[in-house]
Amino acid sequence: MNVSIGLTNPKSPSNIGVVLRAAGCYQVDAIFYTGERYNRAAKFHTDPNGAGENIPLTGVEDLLEYISENTKIVCVELVEGAIPLPEYKHPDNAIYIFGPEDGTISQEMINKADNVVYIPTIGCMNLAATVNVVLYDRLAKSKSHVTNNELIRESRDTNNKVKVKAAIK
Repeated sequence: MNVSIGLTNPKSPSNIGVVLRAAGCYQVDAIFYTGERYNRAAKFHTDPNGAGENIPLTGVEDLLEYISENTKIVCVELVEGAIPLPEYKHPDNAIYIFGPEDGTISQEMINKADNVVYIPTIGCMNLAATVNVVLYDRLAKSKSHVTNNELIRESRDTNNKVKVKAAIK
């Protein structure tokens, strides 16, 4: 499986930081972004947590140039005719394309998508929240996700040693 994220002209380094962290948590292979707004804003912002430092974050002219032949394009946007996320079956190989915080994915990209999905909320969520929800949905619907105490021990903060109290019989 290969999962990538494509961001259309993002503007906020803090949102990109959260997207990077989500990418690390949900095993995304790469993040691509278009536009210059993020590059300009990133000069004035630092991420002291190093979130997502192992995930490649690459600025590109055109997201479509970096999509392999067997990768499905999945646009995530509040547009008429889109598939509600709870009903969506995620492809094995996908690039999830997200619009900017203050705009939308272009009609050209929507037309090239294999699928367009939306999160059925009242109002719209921000970029980072949307990425987290979509990646969690992908994980929750996957048959290959791990659900055991070893995962918890490997994933939790080093200061967290709390356990669930055994049920009293």
